[in-house]
Amino acid sequence: MTEEMNVQVNVYEVGDIVRGKVVKLEDKQVLVEVENSKQSGIIPISELSNLHIEKPSDAVAVGDEVTVKVKKVEEGQEGEEGLLILSKKAVDAERAWEELEGKFASGETFETVVKDIVKGGLVADVGVRGFIPASLVEPHYVEDFSDYKGKTLAVKVVELDREKNRVILSHRAVVEEEQERQQKELLSRLEPGQVLDGVVRRIADFGVFVDVGGFDGLVHISQLSHTRVAHPADVVKEGDAVKVKVLAVDPENGRLSLSIKEALPGPWEGVSAKVKPGDVVTGTVKRLASFGAFVEIFPGVEGLVHVSQIANRRIGSPHEVLKEGDQVKAKVLDVNEAEHRISLSIRALLEEEAAAPAEDYSSYTRTAEARGFQLGEVIGEQLKKLK
Repeated sequence: MTEEMNVQVNVYEVGDIVRGKVVKLEDKQVLVEVENSKQSGIIPISELSNLHIEKPSDAVAVGDEVTVKVKKVEEGQEGEEGLLILSKKAVDAERAWEELEGKFASGETFETVVKDIVKGGLVADVGVRGFIPASLVEPHYVEDFSDYKGKTLAVKVVELDREKNRVILSHRAVVEEEQERQQKELLSRLEPGQVLDGVVRRIADFGVFVDVGGFDGLVHISQLSHTRVAHPADVVKEGDAVKVKVLAVDPENGRLSLSIKEALPGPWEGVSAKVKPGDVVTGTVKRLASFGAFVEIFPGVEGLVHVSQIANRRIGSPHEVLKEGDQVKAKVLDVNEAEHRISLSIRALLEEEAAAPAEDYSSYTRTAEARGFQLGEVIGEQLKKLK
């Protein structure tokens, strides 16, 4: 701003920019000792600040050096210079608008103090009245802004209209910019295969979003469990602490694909200790193919019953004997944990049952002597007892 100063002693006119020192505070005005002049100057309380203040001490203190604009020159008595009516807020506003225009153009972040809480947001002193709408205070919803009064906030200018004296500020933009910077930094350090600790933040029909230290990655529903999941809420809930494995990182688009399933022990891990050849297991027919039936014997672990091992007779297709969902018993023929293969046989059990000898019930058969008693003999014995 161009400051026009009249350095000639005792000659100040309306519009001049002058400097002075605050010498006294009164209820509704401030007395100023003006440089290079014998004239006295006053700053009315309405000309001290662009914000509403209750008393002069809210804006200045005795001894403060101030730069002010001459608003009016009152006529003095004969032989005396007139009183200067000064404005501090006019000079502050002029400087503030120039600074704000520069900050708006550059997107600069700067700090300001919240001076008041009003309906719809916060008022800040940026040389002129700056307004932070409630929606631009934080990225999240804030119910009560009372704690913000007197607080220093980092802000950006998001709207500026000098003619309408309109200055809109945003603290939210600064917070989100910092979050984005941190997220990009985090993504740059992540690589597929890493296992991380996370917290479930949000559940959707297609999966869950997990916070892994300031960034939410997506765990698709297919990556929640080794078994089929009908809905993510059946497996996790918001706030759950989980381990996740990084599947893919896309820093450019800010995307992170995660898997809970891959961070869990696989269903085949330790299966050779759970079941061995010769064991009889019960399972559910999950799939039928032309060459056999896949039977789930543990969650996520399926064994194959080859078509030749389904029945003790020749069949052309597994569909002749089985259907999906059937509960069956089978004998374990082979277990290969490394290759995730288990061979089963229903036929082997059927053949064993057919070869088993019938149970001998002869010990339960009455002897001929025991079977030979007559009713007459029983009656005769009873008559003898009556004689």
